[in-house]
Amino acid sequence: MLLSLVLHTYSMRYVLPAAVMMGTAPTYMLAWGAWRLLSAVLPARFYREVDDRLYTIYQSMVLFFFENYTGVQVIIYGDLPKNKENVIYLSNHQCTVDWIIADMLAIRQNALGHVRYVLKDGLKWLPLYGWYFSQHGGVYVKRSANFNEKEMRAKLRAQMKAETPMKCIGDWGKCGLQLALRIPVLVPVLMLLLQKMYLVIFPEGTRYNPEIPKVIADSQSFAEKEGLAILKHVLTPRVKATHVAIDTMKDYLDAVYDVTVAYEGTVDHKGQRKLAPSMTEFLCKECPRVHIFIDRIELKDIPEEQMYMRRWLHERFEIKDKLLIEFYDAKDSKRRNKFPGKSVHSKLSLKKTLPSLLFLGGLTASMLLTESGRKLYVKTWIYGTLIGCLWVSIKP
Repeated sequence: MLLSLVLHTYSMRYVLPAAVMMGTAPTYMLAWGAWRLLSAVLPARFYREVDDRLYTIYQSMVLFFFENYTGVQVIIYGDLPKNKENVIYLSNHQCTVDWIIADMLAIRQNALGHVRYVLKDGLKWLPLYGWYFSQHGGVYVKRSANFNEKEMRAKLRAQMKAETPMKCIGDWGKCGLQLALRIPVLVPVLMLLLQKMYLVIFPEGTRYNPEIPKVIADSQSFAEKEGLAILKHVLTPRVKATHVAIDTMKDYLDAVYDVTVAYEGTVDHKGQRKLAPSMTEFLCKECPRVHIFIDRIELKDIPEEQMYMRRWLHERFEIKDKLLIEFYDAKDSKRRNKFPGKSVHSKLSLKKTLPSLLFLGGLTASMLLTESGRKLYVKTWIYGTLIGCLWVSIKP
């Protein structure tokens, strides 16, 4: 009985993080909604600036649980620039934690608030979150024949216009910079013009799941039919969303980050690939280390035509597959559970996450201490969800 109690307690480790992350959502939405109303008469870039800061607070709190609370070791290989850039982030997709990995890298570049996602259409119905991700610049896309290219391009163009990226201030040149330095009041304006975007795309379209072999087999059959290399540890990537994003944003982007993620401990005793950890399992500390390989690619090295980009994207996933074969299947046991090349154990400071936890947690606790606050809290959950579902049903 004691053993059962210990096991039950261990499995409940995710309850506190889940309660805090979900529990603070109404508080966050109220803060965001208040700013949305106040900023209605202001230029869009001012709204985006504060929205990004609010998003940074919430996601920093999330990372407190996924990094500091779990104690996971984040091992980074390759080139992660220190300065934030306008980028498209391409990654293999195997579990829900993959979304958090993008945040882990973004916070290390001070770009956490600028993360936007390309999401499958069904996620827009998530209570509160689905609506907010759309408001924060997320792009919902449908698969295959239902993919709406025009809609995605329009959303990305609107986002670029609102963000006013760094490259758009090129006309200022040295004169603009010197003017801002001479007139201190212009410095905040210049900082607004230096906003960035971190657009996250998972080209596989669905998760690689060893427990659903049919999906993997269908992906490999498609590759063979199209004369493409058959991949073992990733699915055949789809090019549409990637092509639309790069083509629409080519004058805006600084680079593409090609990211390969491997979760240690996802191989069984027979050497067979297991299912990657879910968010719940990750929060229960079932993943000791996550390995992240980053390859920064210049835009000039990416073909513009969709037909050629398709080949390029598949070649990038061939590289990912080789990295993962080395990680999971290397004959030399010393080379397993690591990517080739130099690596850095990157530990996230509590200074980056704890203040956000205390801020949002404190606001939520204060609200729940009063009767009127509790009523507002419940109404936010109910009406926020209903309004959000109505909104995403009539507006992409």
